[in-house]
Amino acid sequence: MTGRKEVDIYKSAEAAAARGAELFLSAAREALDTRGRFTVALSGGTTPIPLFRCLAARAPFAELDWRSVHVFWVDERCVPPDHPESNFCLAREHLLSKLPAPGAVLHRVAGELHPDEAARRYESELTSAFPDAEIPIFDLVLLGVGSDGHTASLFPEMDLDRFSGRRAVAVYVEKPRSSRVTLTLPVLTSARRIIFLVTGAGKAGIIAKILGGSGEMHYPAARVAASENHVSWLLDRDAANWIENP
Repeated sequence: MTGRKEVDIYKSAEAAAARGAELFLSAAREALDTRGRFTVALSGGTTPIPLFRCLAARAPFAELDWRSVHVFWVDERCVPPDHPESNFCLAREHLLSKLPAPGAVLHRVAGELHPDEAARRYESELTSAFPDAEIPIFDLVLLGVGSDGHTASLFPEMDLDRFSGRRAVAVYVEKPRSSRVTLTLPVLTSARRIIFLVTGAGKAGIIAKILGGSGEMHYPAARVAASENHVSWLLDRDAANWIENP
């Protein structure tokens, strides 16, 4: 791996999430001071919920101009925004609806549309939000890792290089048989800062392969982690137990 890499282990998933919230706010302050806005892409699933809740609790005291915070999603299931499996719905419930008014600027994926149309519109949204960049450069991307090594909706069985000219694409995931829209590898690896929040014993095996020096670069998460930019791994003890029990 290249670039600046950090691997931190915490006693609990909640402690790892609290650190993630601190890094989020720190990145936001730096971006707002330097560039006048903060762009972040959020992940879905249950892992980031404690981080979202921690951010929601700290937001009223963070002294941020939330009107200059632009929130995107690294991926989205092709479901309506109020669907319980929607990543947008999850973030809205646990974080976005609790930000000080008027809140952040939201750039959601239109998951209620046909996947190809949703991807096209999301690419257009990204082009509008990053008009001077060939590839959108987020200030922060928050990611997780699946036990199969996937991240965002980029899975090991996919030919990721086929998407190299795209910002966002529609994909179909055989298991659990769902259509999704996801940011592509070039976009994820271009972020100024990447945070992997990974918790639970079920992730220990894949984390050992990615961080254990075995060169498992066919995993999408490993390819993102090879970014030349700042990559932070926030693990709880369960996800990191391979370090003590190799």
